Order: sequence, then structure tokens, then C-alpha cells
Amino acid sequence: MAFPPPARIVIRGGGEMGSGTAWRLIHAGYHVIITETDAPTAIRRWVCFSEAVYEGQKEVEGVTAVRCADAAKTDIALRDGFIPVVAAPELSQVPPYRPDVIVDATLAKRGGTTPRGSAARVIGLGPGFVAGGDVDCVVETNRGANLGRCVWQGSAEPNTGVPGLLGGETRKRVLRAPCDGTIEPLYEIGQTVRVGDIIARIGATPVISQLDGIVRGMMREGTIVPAGTKIGDVDPRADVAICRRISDKALAIAGGVLEALLSDPPSR
Repeated sequence: MAFPPPARIVIRGGGEMGSGTAWRLIHAGYHVIITETDAPTAIRRWVCFSEAVYEGQKEVEGVTAVRCADAAKTDIALRDGFIPVVAAPELSQVPPYRPDVIVDATLAKRGGTTPRGSAARVIGLGPGFVAGGDVDCVVETNRGANLGRCVWQGSAEPNTGVPGLLGGETRKRVLRAPCDGTIEPLYEIGQTVRVGDIIARIGATPVISQLDGIVRGMMREGTIVPAGTKIGDVDPRADVAICRRISDKALAIAGGVLEALLSDPPSR
């Protein structure tokens, strides 16, 4: 069964991939609701609708999401062309959305908490999901020839742990917490940094840039993270406009979700 617009889609997770998917589906005529935690930890915050949890609303490339605390506000936001963002613990106050489709964009890499059967179709993004098992379809999130492809039987490619190539760099561009603690950013998204600059601190421990470039993403100040957590990234292309644009990866994944909505599953 295909789900053409204006079907109602619930996206679990308003980070970069969930937001890119929501943005594309809104432009395709779908009604989209995002559910989030009450303390999102997005990195590319300038293009993440999850920021509406903190700010009340968030605009990304001409599309606005608004935080909604109840069913009435959710319906009003949908009617007015906005994306409602519903955050726990408010989630328990909103009656079931009766979505046609649920997209699990939490990118947990260990499977999600949206079992198959929660909606007429459940789509999982990336590794950890099994199409035909816990979800109906998996959309590939690994950069390469298969990025954005729909998997109707089996799993996406395993998580490699290697960041995607941007401006000729992979691992060096990613900022990780060197220890457990609370993030104190010293540079904001869009600012220029040089090799050796202290971009942030986790407690008293510095996080040092390994590249020249701009800060493309950074978790919010005060976020508590365990050691090894990705907290930000530096883009060697040094174009601040990139910070405000949905990435090619997110748009490719969104295209896969759109295909999964409009396609009848192949016979297994």
C-alpha cells in the first residue's frame, strides 16, 4: 500500500536526518509531526527542527516547526502549514496521532523503539533495523553508492564508525568529548577556527580543533555527555552558508523515505 500526500507522517527524532526528511515531506505535501525528547542533543542545530523544543519554534530553509504541548495546538500548527514538535513529557498529554506512517529517525544504530505495526508502515533510518522484522522498510544512511536506497528485506550497511568525507577530511573534522562532563562551547556555529584552537571544554578538559575551517555543528552549552560522544564538527570547506543548509546526505535519505511512502513493498 502506497501513501501519497496528504498522508500523516510522524517522524521520531528532529535531528539532522529527521529534519531533512521532514523538510522534504512538507514540500511534497505531507502532514508531518516530529516527536522529540525534552532535551534534544542535535549537533547541526541551525538545520534541526528539534531546536523548537528549546526556542519554541525553529525555521529551516523556509519551513517552520513549532513546539506543541497538546492536541489542539498540534492540529492548529498542521492547519497553518507548520511542523508540530511534541516533546516528552508532553507526549503523554497528546492523544494518539493516528499516523499513516512512522519514520524512526533516532539513528540509534541499535534498532529503534518503534515496532512494526505501530502504524500502517514503519520506516527505519540506518543500521540497527531489520526490514521485514522490526520495521517495514530501512533507508540506507551510509555515504556511498547505496545512500538513500530503500531496503525492503534485511538491514542497512553496518555502522563503520568512520565519518563521511567532507572537504577531503573524515575523522579529523569530528569533535568528540575527551572525558565525561558538561559541554562549554568556546566557539559558536559558523565561526572560523584554526588547527590547535580550543573549540570547547568538557569540564576543565579542552576540545582542540585538528583542522582549519568553520564550526558546522556544536551541541548546546550545558549538555552532559559521556567520553567519546560526538559533540560537534569542523567543516574544512569554510563556507558559513553550508551551516544553514540541509546536507546532501539528509536530502538523499529524505528521498529514500519519499520512495518508501509512494511504493508498494516488493513481494518477499
